Amino acid sequence: MKFISRIVLAAALVSSVAMSGCAYNSSSPDVYTASQAQREETVRMATVESVRGVKISSNNGQPSGLGAIGGGALGAVAGSALGGGRGSILTGIVGGLAGAVAGNAVENSTAVKNGLEITVRLDNGDMRAITQTSTGEVFQAGERVRLLSSGGVTRVTH
Repeated sequence: MKFISRIVLAAALVSSVAMSGCAYNSSSPDVYTASQAQREETVRMATVESVRGVKISSNNGQPSGLGAIGGGALGAVAGSALGGGRGSILTGIVGGLAGAVAGNAVENSTAVKNGLEITVRLDNGDMRAITQTSTGEVFQAGERVRLLSSGGVTRVTH
């Protein structure tokens, strides 16, 4: 019974950690925040020079630690259930460390999304490069695109 209550506690902890990590900070040209909606944007036309695939980290390469904490807690509970007496403490410590490493890796991998770096030439000859999340929209060199800019954010669309 004590084992089941530990598993339920660990599951609740991991669930709350996972949900708190769901704050969505998008670099997609299709996602607007509430404060960006109904705001005027400057529209410039440009020609695509090149496009390359990139990876975009939503946590700026700095994990919040929630993955490590959740993984460590779950690993410690699972590890302590394996041994008896002092063995339980040792397997709990080892399980906690392994879980923390695994949780951190999971958090980092879920924070990375596919993106595009789109280099364009404005009609006045200036070059710009805009990086945004890949949404499946295909951009090819030589095609005309729109640059939508407002408040330091620029999006490339067709």
